[in-house]
Amino acid sequence: MTVEKSVEELHHVSDPDAMGALGARLGRVLRAGDLVILTGPLGAGKTTLTRGIGEGLGVRGPVQSPTFVLARTHPSLVGGAPLVHVDAYRLDGPDELDDLDLDFEGSVVVAEWGVGIVETRTDWIEIVIERPVGADDPDPVFDGNAPQAGKGADAEMEDWSQTLIEPRRITVNGYGPRWAGGVLG
Repeated sequence: MTVEKSVEELHHVSDPDAMGALGARLGRVLRAGDLVILTGPLGAGKTTLTRGIGEGLGVRGPVQSPTFVLARTHPSLVGGAPLVHVDAYRLDGPDELDDLDLDFEGSVVVAEWGVGIVETRTDWIEIVIERPVGADDPDPVFDGNAPQAGKGADAEMEDWSQTLIEPRRITVNGYGPRWAGGVLG
């Protein structure tokens, strides 16, 4: 099934607080059954954005990277949908994700590294986080497809979600009729 992109929105954030605030805005519009797929290099701010989404949803925290556990469920503190935060990097395909027995319909699912692993639905959001390449460049080139340097085991020991010190360009793509009117507006 091919679903056409309904909307594309471009946002710029300058620091971790702005990334978290963008996530909180998104969290306030999400509901059970929504899927958000995050793409971006290590240190781009995927977990920081997810932490903001959790704040907007009103879930129990702390929201941390699920790198070693593959998925974390954060129950709602306000009677809303829980947040399921997935790190799909170590999964070999949709079958392994299915083995986790996640409640896609009753939760908001945010999947880091989820492209090609998490099967899309009738409606979903894909967020691409790009960071500048060349920090000294006064007109930085953003490259969301840059090599994933430092993606080895040693790099995973650090909390890369707190390294957002350069501006980020965030492209929010909404797919399906749910997002035809926009995601964040």
